[in-house]
Amino acid sequence: MPTPSPVLIDGETLMMSELVKIARHNAPVALANGVAEKVAESRRIVERIVDEDTTVYSINTGFGALSDIKISPADIDTLQLNFVRSHAAGTDKILPAEVVRAMMALRANTLAKGYSGVRLEVITLLVEMLNKGVVPIVPSQGSLGASGDLAPLAHLALVLIGEGRAKVDGESMPGDKALAKVGLKPITLRSKEGLALVNGTQMMTALGVLNYVDADVLCKVADITASMSVDGFMGSHKPFADMVQEVRPHPGQAVSASNCRRMLQNSQIAHSHAHCKKVQDPYSFRCTPQVHGAIRDTLTFVRQVLERELNAATDNPLIFPETGEAVSQGNFHGEPLAFAMDFLGIAMAELGSISERRVDKLNDPHFSELPAFLTRGQTGLNSGTMIVHYTAASLVSENKILAHPASTDSIPTSNNKEDHVSM
Repeated sequence: MPTPSPVLIDGETLMMSELVKIARHNAPVALANGVAEKVAESRRIVERIVDEDTTVYSINTGFGALSDIKISPADIDTLQLNFVRSHAAGTDKILPAEVVRAMMALRANTLAKGYSGVRLEVITLLVEMLNKGVVPIVPSQGSLGASGDLAPLAHLALVLIGEGRAKVDGESMPGDKALAKVGLKPITLRSKEGLALVNGTQMMTALGVLNYVDADVLCKVADITASMSVDGFMGSHKPFADMVQEVRPHPGQAVSASNCRRMLQNSQIAHSHAHCKKVQDPYSFRCTPQVHGAIRDTLTFVRQVLERELNAATDNPLIFPETGEAVSQGNFHGEPLAFAMDFLGIAMAELGSISERRVDKLNDPHFSELPAFLTRGQTGLNSGTMIVHYTAASLVSENKILAHPASTDSIPTSNNKEDHVSM
């Protein structure tokens, strides 16, 4: 079998499908032509700032509430090392390997954009770790969403300097041993490089992309299962008619209705109840295009946010070779992603909710005209799908809790210097 072509990292063109290949299928990665030149340009500006001892945040100052403290030129490299070590303070369960691999690819991609001021070897090491299967061990809790995902990315960065822990072939080991096992050497951080590895939205984006991809599949599956439920329920096909959708032209609604029509067009059941006494079906059947369609439209919004974030520069300060400036700004703030992920959570909770209602209706002989709980044989002696509904109800209830928005909360941190975060 031929070796697959590598996914090219250039800071400009990374696609969600490519990120999924890297994260879930171990696709090889390579830096695109032109990256070295872009990276070198911004690095020269950082080195000029160091040589001239111009005060610039994170290059020769403290961090957060300590940003007014000037750092001696002799301590600039130590500043970056201390930054990574001190910020690796995450906790709770370890992130899955696919999420960490996505984070690594995204961080390499944003650094390759050429606005972070790192040396090329920093990006190269990230790429080589991906290609050789070194997966940093990263705790899942600790990010506020601003300044990006500091704690998780710091744990990732530890491995690049030979610290922290990583997995190779599923085996956990110290970071230096993980690198050595695959023939790699740790880097020594120079000016700004610790912050450049840690300050950004890469965990949020990684989780967002992987969740979006799974949600997109579930939307397709939901149209299929809804159609099968309508058929088994002996429900009307008329709510899915083209003319119904045309007079309320939401794009997602039209897609879901079309999917249902195609699934139902060769039904062997429909003719048997074409003239039944039912006037109209319950909402969970009749309103499938409207609910599933709204979820599809939500996913469209989420996809647009994620596609922009894939190739965004989310460091602070940003280094602009065009003007020679280092600009402190707020591109690290996770609000766009926080809103999108909250919206996605709400949408998927609703997808589960309407599905649970159809399960209930199919189990209820008053509505379905089928045996209670779809039992075969003696009802009562057999419970049929009674507990299937219990499980569905349990999950729907939990989803309501999980879908509560996180972005409406904000806790000031860093002595109130970082006074609004996206969570």
